Amino acid sequence: MEYLPVLYKKNVSISVGSSVKINGTPIMPFCMTPELQVDFFIGTNEDSDIAFSLRVYFGKELVMNSRQGGKWGPEVKYTDMPFRDGQPLEVYISVLSNEYQVTANGVQYYTFPHQVDSASVRMIQVWRDVSLTSVEITP
Repeated sequence: MEYLPVLYKKNVSISVGSSVKINGTPIMPFCMTPELQVDFFIGTNEDSDIAFSLRVYFGKELVMNSRQGGKWGPEVKYTDMPFRDGQPLEVYISVLSNEYQVTANGVQYYTFPHQVDSASVRMIQVWRDVSLTSVEITP
């Protein structure tokens, strides 16, 4: 099986109806709190504002947020998650008209309201403690 590089970056143009599907596996046991982070940047560099940030602390919690004007907004946190230690994961992010909808391992789990127009997203980044097998972006 071929793996993608982590830090994975791709210039994109997304809009309502777009989706991002991520497949991979955490590279360490949950007792070591591995992480997965997915960021939807407004620009094409890491200093840009972030329309949507998803951060999974495996075995602990999932946090969603946005960064505007260089400042993070209020976090939306969930402690219920379907990921299993040592098992592959699938995260599917749908861009809806008023929110991002996150499906984890086939179950619609989380939503995050748009803080920034999703059509302004120019780059996605997937990184942290995972082996990535695929990142699929559907316009």
